[in-house]
Amino acid sequence: MQDQSIKFHSRFFAIIAIVGWFAVLLQLYLIILNRVASLLETIVRFFSFFTIQSNILVALCFTFLWLKPKSKWGLFFSKPKNATGITLYIIIVGLVYNAILRFLWAPSGSQKVVDELLHLVIPVLVFVFWIVFVPKKELEFKNIFPWLIFPSVYLVYTLIRGAFFGFYPYPFIDVILLGYSQVLINSFYMVLAFLFIGALLIAFGTIRSRNSNKN
Repeated sequence: MQDQSIKFHSRFFAIIAIVGWFAVLLQLYLIILNRVASLLETIVRFFSFFTIQSNILVALCFTFLWLKPKSKWGLFFSKPKNATGITLYIIIVGLVYNAILRFLWAPSGSQKVVDELLHLVIPVLVFVFWIVFVPKKELEFKNIFPWLIFPSVYLVYTLIRGAFFGFYPYPFIDVILLGYSQVLINSFYMVLAFLFIGALLIAFGTIRSRNSNKN
């Protein structure tokens, strides 16, 4: 029975890892194929999207959980606070895209496929992973603040690079379009979203852990 459980874990991790790398690489191919800037600038822009960075993080996480679970990085990604942080990032990716960005364009063909994978399928799979596999007893509300480091560094990098090169990956942080005042307000709302969703994950995990202990 234990062997079957291990195999199920491994297969589920493999699915997320394979789908993750497939989606990221397909998106890279498509953005190069349809580039409007130089090849180098196009590649830099590709890695400047929070969606891509988060999906690469997911792909790396599940690759190690699948192939090298006892390695240094496998153990790092298996820690509940780290797995929950990654879950938070990809949930935000899914929520922002499906609530705001989905309605701003109408991709078709391969781009439609990769969009659904990056913004819907993978966030759902990772959330299922978190619900089913991640131990939640160790989660604490103080974990939220380290989780904010990645999106905070991302925001600073995006604003600095945008000031020099005039490229902003998302319309709600486009200084050219909105100005710094509105971008800072939008950024504040994004921080609140990270705090709120992170707190919900921890609260849900705490309640579920307590109920499991009672049973």
